[in-house]
Amino acid sequence: MKKVLFATTALVATAGVAAADVTFGGWGRFGILYNEANVGNETNITSRFRLQIDATAESDGGVTFGARVRMQQNNTDDNRQPAVAGSNSPAGTGFNGARFFARSGGLEVGVGNIYGAIEFMPGMYPIDLGLTGLGYEYTAYQFRADAYSSGGNGSAGSNGVEVLYSMGDLSFHVSASDTNDRIAAHVAYSWNGWTFALGAQDSNNAADTELAASVGGSFGPVDVTLAYADNGTAGDHITLAGRFDVGAATNVEVYVADADNFANTSYGVDFNHDLGGGTSLRGGIASLSNDTVRADLGVRFNF
Repeated sequence: MKKVLFATTALVATAGVAAADVTFGGWGRFGILYNEANVGNETNITSRFRLQIDATAESDGGVTFGARVRMQQNNTDDNRQPAVAGSNSPAGTGFNGARFFARSGGLEVGVGNIYGAIEFMPGMYPIDLGLTGLGYEYTAYQFRADAYSSGGNGSAGSNGVEVLYSMGDLSFHVSASDTNDRIAAHVAYSWNGWTFALGAQDSNNAADTELAASVGGSFGPVDVTLAYADNGTAGDHITLAGRFDVGAATNVEVYVADADNFANTSYGVDFNHDLGGGTSLRGGIASLSNDTVRADLGVRFNF
């Protein structure tokens, strides 16, 4: 997601030492969320505030060292419900676990609250439906792999290690953690406006994602993504998603998803209207695999 950042720079006073940078950015959102599954309390106020802090310093040899933490606060009874209990849950208020990294050229090594090779591969989040995500059933891997955790109360995600490398249109990502003894990797290649990605994961949990693939690009004015995942005991999951502009300031996103563990086909549609200055009016509706409906409407502002 695009973020409008403001930055403060802490200059190191020692001669011959490069400058250190600390940047602050993030976003807030608030509105209403309807969830048909919440019997007796279907409509609620929903809000989230996320502050991201990135700190970096560069060595004399040109290597950038850094860390990222987030502070997040939610006010809702039903904001985001991951498909797998405990996966990237937003519950709690406060700072998450830090991700540390060292970067030089196209090579980056990360440790701690890692991104994860499967979650971070192109096509796993083809759209950002509505204000809140509305169930995230368009996410093919369904949170069955290591993922950067934004949850508060020191949530450290998988606390692993990863290596990312990019060279022109080609990129690689390998990650590992003690969570289910996971080892995952993906390779992605962009060609003529299209991005192709293939990922795989090995773990000791039969419910984890084993294979993922995606392709995304444009057909004229429409951006499309087709994503697939073999989610172990949950079976195959496939998503087709699209985005197109409606006027100069508004776009519409749609998806349809089906999976072996879905009772029904999942589908949804939303709109995002740019209000300027990093603010937008957002809303959407989704019919989920359990045959319940979620809908939301509200405002998001980036800073």
